[in-house]
Amino acid sequence: MSTIPTIDLDRLPLPLRNVRLDTLVRLRWLSVIGQTTAVLVVYLGLEFDLPIWPCLAIIALSAWLNIALRIRFQQARRLEPTRAAWLLAFDIAQLAALMYLTGGLDNPFSFFFLGPVLLSATALPPRLTLALGLFAIACLTALIFFHEPLPWSEEYGPMPVLPDTYMLGVWFSIVLAIFFISIYAWQISEESRQLVNALAATELVLAREQHITQLDGLAAAAAHALGTPLSTITLIARELERELGPDSPHADDVKLLREQAQRCRGILSKLNELQAEGEPFDRLPLRTLLQEVAEPHRHFGIHVNVTMPSAEPSPVAARNPAILYGLGNLVENAVDYARERVDINADWTEDAVTVVIADDGPGFAPEIIGRIGEPYVRSRKLRRMYATGDTGMGLGFFIAKTLLERSGAKLTFVNRNFPESGAVISVRWPRESFDFAAPSELEPKPETA
Repeated sequence: MSTIPTIDLDRLPLPLRNVRLDTLVRLRWLSVIGQTTAVLVVYLGLEFDLPIWPCLAIIALSAWLNIALRIRFQQARRLEPTRAAWLLAFDIAQLAALMYLTGGLDNPFSFFFLGPVLLSATALPPRLTLALGLFAIACLTALIFFHEPLPWSEEYGPMPVLPDTYMLGVWFSIVLAIFFISIYAWQISEESRQLVNALAATELVLAREQHITQLDGLAAAAAHALGTPLSTITLIARELERELGPDSPHADDVKLLREQAQRCRGILSKLNELQAEGEPFDRLPLRTLLQEVAEPHRHFGIHVNVTMPSAEPSPVAARNPAILYGLGNLVENAVDYARERVDINADWTEDAVTVVIADDGPGFAPEIIGRIGEPYVRSRKLRRMYATGDTGMGLGFFIAKTLLERSGAKLTFVNRNFPESGAVISVRWPRESFDFAAPSELEPKPETA
């Protein structure tokens, strides 16, 4: 029977952060339309004294950049983070030029400096977001001291003169908004990105486990299909050996042919043993399932003990790669942290099947016990398998929990009560989710540990 391979998904590289060029171009067109509308409404509708042509020229510069990008690059191109940051820096500079012509921070539209930095926080690395934030703050600071008067019309009375203290408050509020809203947006997008990456890794694990299962099934099918032609070859080889006699110049060749045919039959008989205790290949008794899960982890100096009731036949489950990998990952984690032993206890009733995995290690760290099952949650304690100090990326429990929950299981994670130490993981399935078929459809057979 095949064993569960170790797939080191914790070391998979994360995809690079990048932005679709089409996204930036569309947002800039939206900005161009908004800025043009605002300038024309203020100049034509409110009849404010506004440097209309310089303002339209700056807006046209953004439109020209969009056209140039459309001509130069394909629409679906994804930009490297640095190139995307330069385009967002252009947007900040373009907005600063408009603010310079229209009153600086006196202009109520100055809060639009948040836009490019916020977009960077959701899509680009933190270092580039920090650089764009500092550039936006530098532009804001310059606009306090250098700007044209705020556009105004005498019909609305004298131009308001805002005190320096108030302007300092406006500057300070925009700066705080840039930092806090950007941090918030980065945190939300980072959690979403991690979840997507972790789910992709989960799908990769499931695909690999299904491939391994399919290989086992293919081997068993090949052994069954090749049995008849090999028997025919062996029979004909014996007849030829008898007819030719020991003095024939071809006797040794025929003997070798018969021996090799018998050797092939021996190999095929071993492949037939892939089927668990004579059951169809897609059926796996609970005892056999737990032994298969535990076997790869019994060679690291830790005693892995599987116990379960022996008075009645165990439930029979489908050979589900999700269950095999999920339980295998939990056992692997228990072995990594255990001091001497890991206990795997199984029990079942008419309504549920429960598997409890317990170790005698330090237990779950207090800072993560409430977050177990989330992607990229790592313990600060060193695991046995990561003797170099690398504790992985924290995908193992997430993948195991996700796969087991897809099979219908409910997981709980607790520590042993003091003075004992160690982690205890309980995996519980409803009986109808775990059983391969109704008990009446299966004839129980004696099982061995």
